[in-house]
Amino acid sequence: MQQLTSAGQNIVNDIAQRYNLSQEAVICMLSAVNNGGGSMAQFNCPELGGSGQWMQGGMTMVGDMFNYGLKNTVNNLCVELSNALANTQMFPVVAAGSKNSNQWWPVELGIPFSSGAQNNICYAVFPNRLAIQLNGQVTVYDTLDNNINGVSQQQGGNTSLTFSSQYGNIAVNTLPIISGPGVPAQKKADFIQPAPVSNQFYQPDNGNTGNVKNNAANNEVKNTNSVNNSFIDQSSTDGIIALIGKLAKLHEAGALTDEEFNTKKTELLSRI
Repeated sequence: MQQLTSAGQNIVNDIAQRYNLSQEAVICMLSAVNNGGGSMAQFNCPELGGSGQWMQGGMTMVGDMFNYGLKNTVNNLCVELSNALANTQMFPVVAAGSKNSNQWWPVELGIPFSSGAQNNICYAVFPNRLAIQLNGQVTVYDTLDNNINGVSQQQGGNTSLTFSSQYGNIAVNTLPIISGPGVPAQKKADFIQPAPVSNQFYQPDNGNTGNVKNNAANNEVKNTNSVNNSFIDQSSTDGIIALIGKLAKLHEAGALTDEEFNTKKTELLSRI
């Protein structure tokens, strides 16, 4: 069980009692909301119907699609946990640069101008440096003259990574290593289209922020609007939930209109 502060433990105990859930289930959901930055959560909790997704603003997906009581419970629980994370130190403070810290990269790199996470990797982009955390190990690369705008993981179990720059898609392992073990070499296979790096930690206001976000959102729309996306198993409930979650992110970012989002969501739900 993840360690909590005394204040955090009191809140978990209170919520578990009021929602008639175990402390383990509440902590599972708390960790999921925390990993989602307080605004979203992807979880797998047996007491709440198994796998599901929550996004701030009312988008809730659970394994039992038509169990509206469960959806309401999950939404209320996640909203309450999000508020708790925003107002209370729920977890002990972890030293910057350590494995379990939000600031997992070496402290000497400073503050990244963009960062994000995908599957089991985290990445942070600095001037002339790219930091990758894969399976708890951090590698720092020299980015040379590349202007990095995305990092992606190869489809399937292979952990090879690529990044996108002004030169196209390039294998991360082709960059010079500054420190760390490096990542597995790229194999000849199809790669998931690199997603725009999300600026979760810091983004300087240089007057171009709006253009960068709009371009990233437009790229995501092009990738998501293809219903035949071969990298998402649309024959399974989990695959459809994942795709709807991606659409919801775009809708929240303003890349999709209400009508576009609702039309696509209805189409996907009809397949379940």
